Amino acid sequence: SVLTELVNSDTCTGNKQMEILRKQMMASVAKVIEEEPRTCLLLADIGVWGFHETLEKYPGRAMNIGIFEDGMVSVAAGMALGGMIPIVYGISPFIVDRAFEQLKLDFAYQKCGGNFLTTGAAYDFSTLGYSHYCQEDIGVLKMAPGLEFLAPGTAEEFKLLFESVYDNGNPSYFRLSDYVNQNAVDVVFGKAAVIQEGRKATVIAVSTMLDAVMEACQEEDVTILYYTTLQPFDMDAVRKYSGHGKILLCEPHFEGSLSYEVMKAMEGKAVRMEYVGMPLEILRTYGSKQEKDIKLGLHAAMIREKLDTLIG
Repeated sequence: SVLTELVNSDTCTGNKQMEILRKQMMASVAKVIEEEPRTCLLLADIGVWGFHETLEKYPGRAMNIGIFEDGMVSVAAGMALGGMIPIVYGISPFIVDRAFEQLKLDFAYQKCGGNFLTTGAAYDFSTLGYSHYCQEDIGVLKMAPGLEFLAPGTAEEFKLLFESVYDNGNPSYFRLSDYVNQNAVDVVFGKAAVIQEGRKATVIAVSTMLDAVMEACQEEDVTILYYTTLQPFDMDAVRKYSGHGKILLCEPHFEGSLSYEVMKAMEGKAVRMEYVGMPLEILRTYGSKQEKDIKLGLHAAMIREKLDTLIG
């Protein structure tokens, strides 16, 4: 069936790529802990085994705080105010939703620098239920001005982005997914990557949507813009490459989460938009990540359908 074919397809990545991304994340963090004495690592009772060597070697700067995310973020803020560069690792909804007040007041308000690395983007932990889902992360964190939002699509992109910002003095949130792209891009913090240029429309591929977008847009005369930095958002790229006013926004979170940024970039111009993303609803069904993607339309066939509607 089409469902089985999609579930088993190479575009539904995971497993091996997930392992590569997590190993790269842990290697990058271990490297800065070793080389930069101002850095510290705080864990929310996950990743303890993966970081066990770092925890054992640097007990004064690497510690497992436990299931206490809001308190852990405040501890990290205190360390930042004392001149440290904190790195926090946890599960997306527990950092974003449970500790939002601390992110807003202790980091954004105080202008503290820090890094928040999270796993379980959207519904990557599909079988654990809605308590472990976080489709709302970009929408929530945009409400804390000054907080950077990075969503690398591959292990290589994480390395580039993390090394660019971990010590820049700003709070930086990293949205890590277990289902990453096969196509890696030489990304730059704060800038969209131009994958291809075309005349009929602009397709914005956000983070892990790139593979599906590239498959859907094969041999189409459209521009593809790839975003791994969502805050600050590169409005100049949208403005430069969307003179036709036709934009398809493809997001691996709630549909339309970045529509304000896109429309602000096109202010004063006539715009027609289509969207591919997760519907604004509570998911009460269980199943695999791939099955949810198919049910909700986050795949190449749906992108192509929306693109055809947009350009006629």
